[in-house]
Amino acid sequence: MATLAAIGIVTKDMKESVRFYRLLGVDVPDPSGDHLDVTLPSGVALMWDTLELIKQLDPDWVEPAGHRMGLAFQCSSTGDVDATHARVVAAGFRSKKEPWDAFWGQRYAQVVDPDDNAVDLFAPLPNPTA
Repeated sequence: MATLAAIGIVTKDMKESVRFYRLLGVDVPDPSGDHLDVTLPSGVALMWDTLELIKQLDPDWVEPAGHRMGLAFQCSSTGDVDATHARVVAAGFRSKKEPWDAFWGQRYAQVVDPDDNAVDLFAPLPNPTA
């Protein structure tokens, strides 16, 4: 049986992508080449490869269009969803959707990384009191 071990991001700008994911709390070292990876607390690796490296490895590779992948980061609280969204936007990155209380019981927001990947931010809503 296969086990998910890594998620890869193809990036046009390694430094800017690293800056974005640091704002989300990922402890990413400074980039020093065409590949970078870090193991997340869950044990899954998050990897970045430059567009140039991918084209070397696969000369027929074409950039995907539309929703490329989905990443979701759980925040510590509903307030942390709002604060994380605000921090990312204040750093110059785009918001896809402002924070809102989703019908499925989570505070949710979406930001966009430098390679146009939507990144979800979420936390459970507090249980309503009776």
